[in-house]
Amino acid sequence: MVLNLEIGYDVPARPGMTLDQVQTPALVLDLDALDDNLRRMGRYVQHHGVALRAHGKMHKSADIARRQMEIGGACGICCQKVSEAEAFVKAGILDVLVSNQVRDAVKIDRLAQLPNYDAKVGVCIDDLENVIELAAAVARHGTVLDVLVELDCGAERCGVPPAAVPDLARAVCQISGLRFAGIQAYQGAMQHLPTFAERQAKFAAVADALRIALNGLKTAGITCKTVTGAGTGSYPLETASGLYTELQCGSYAFMDADYGRVLNAEGDRLDDENWRNAMFILTQVMSTAGENRAVCDAGLKALTGESGLPTVFQNTELVCTDLSDEHCKINDLDGILTVGQRLFLVPGHCDPTVNLHDWYVGMRGGLVEAVWPVTARGKIW
Repeated sequence: MVLNLEIGYDVPARPGMTLDQVQTPALVLDLDALDDNLRRMGRYVQHHGVALRAHGKMHKSADIARRQMEIGGACGICCQKVSEAEAFVKAGILDVLVSNQVRDAVKIDRLAQLPNYDAKVGVCIDDLENVIELAAAVARHGTVLDVLVELDCGAERCGVPPAAVPDLARAVCQISGLRFAGIQAYQGAMQHLPTFAERQAKFAAVADALRIALNGLKTAGITCKTVTGAGTGSYPLETASGLYTELQCGSYAFMDADYGRVLNAEGDRLDDENWRNAMFILTQVMSTAGENRAVCDAGLKALTGESGLPTVFQNTELVCTDLSDEHCKINDLDGILTVGQRLFLVPGHCDPTVNLHDWYVGMRGGLVEAVWPVTARGKIW
């Protein structure tokens, strides 16, 4: 291949290129699989009469968020950081919930300015002092923020016990510039429990706590329009409870290896339940010098390993055995891999893997169709 150096390699690929021309390691999307996943969730929420606030922290992409809203039934997105919200809003995604607490004074001030972009912006609280901080910021900028009280659903992270929800909601209702928008009730620890029965048992406690909180609001005469939460591993439970009005699923769009191992109510893996693997790390073999071993060029700087090693897409004979900074070792007992051969790796955890990359390479029909920036890459403050 003759290289035209005038083109430059500031991006891993350009539209019209073939897979063999994509620079590795690269963050690659199967656009057909992505669209199938988005439409499937869109049909689900429409059928069940709940809203979808897709979790943008997973993909960090305004292009994907826009697609989730245009073809996937999403009313908006959620994210976890003010800088993520800024990136999304400035890219034209104008319905954003920061499904987390914001406490630093500078961050609160930035958050309070985002509605000036004609955006509907929400945030979660679990402390009365935070209400006072938010009130001062919106008064300073003449804006309005939606505020949701976060319920501790048993994950023992942020959130308050059920009995504390009405008092916080009442405090929000008393302040001009803050709108009480509902309850944030997300149980993160439940998402990856391997069997449906385990998740069902864990959710029973979530539902009990949520009912207490909702009854407390009703007794206090406070209307709760939104109960939001749920993830890819549990959304059928939240939907069936009749307590939730909005789902916050994220990984359904990509389906990583860790979620793929989770079993549904019928005992099938989630990645066998018509949720397709849509996001991959494209890597190529750089060495076969070791016996029964191939080494690829995608290591910990290209994908993370905290949720387990990646899998080789549609090949159970090739097994990843180790990740180091720049390398991925693969057991190749039959010696079928050759230097330069390209493989799709399914990462264990899509969220932090995405944050390592600047670009998505969107493939359809064997050709690069789109190259999208990871809009909120590195936005962790």
